Amino acid sequence: MNLEKENFLRTKLVRHMQQLDPARQPTWGKMSVQHMIEHYAGDAVRNASGRLKMDRIITPPEKLGSMREFLMSERPFKENTRNSLMGEEPGNLHFNTVQAAIGALQQELIFFFEAFARDPQLVTRNPFFGDLNFEQNVQLLYKHALHHLRQFGVEPLNV
Repeated sequence: MNLEKENFLRTKLVRHMQQLDPARQPTWGKMSVQHMIEHYAGDAVRNASGRLKMDRIITPPEKLGSMREFLMSERPFKENTRNSLMGEEPGNLHFNTVQAAIGALQQELIFFFEAFARDPQLVTRNPFFGDLNFEQNVQLLYKHALHHLRQFGVEPLNV
């Protein structure tokens, strides 16, 4: 288990999100800062904790092994990586402010860590990477967070 990645999610990610200028335009993609935070909290973290249940794995079985290999590697997501579960345009915002979206992100991260503390054997289904345990979910959330922070010009590992 990579404790640095877990620590980043527990103690540093929200601080990086709070430092983003809500008006900053993305380096790539169409999401605003608030769209990105809401997507990360509402889709990624909720899926990792099991609050957002996904019944099926959309990755073909023959590609799942290479997807898992990528997941556990240090290779980043590519810019403009398409999420086939999302529309071409960002959806409606769920919160009135970026600060409220960050508050929701904090709560979802707390729930994620509590869910796995209650049941260390918990496995959640990710539609792209399959059934993931705690370590795999931490890796995915970490990789996903770095991807979106870079989208808005933040290199958290250099800060």
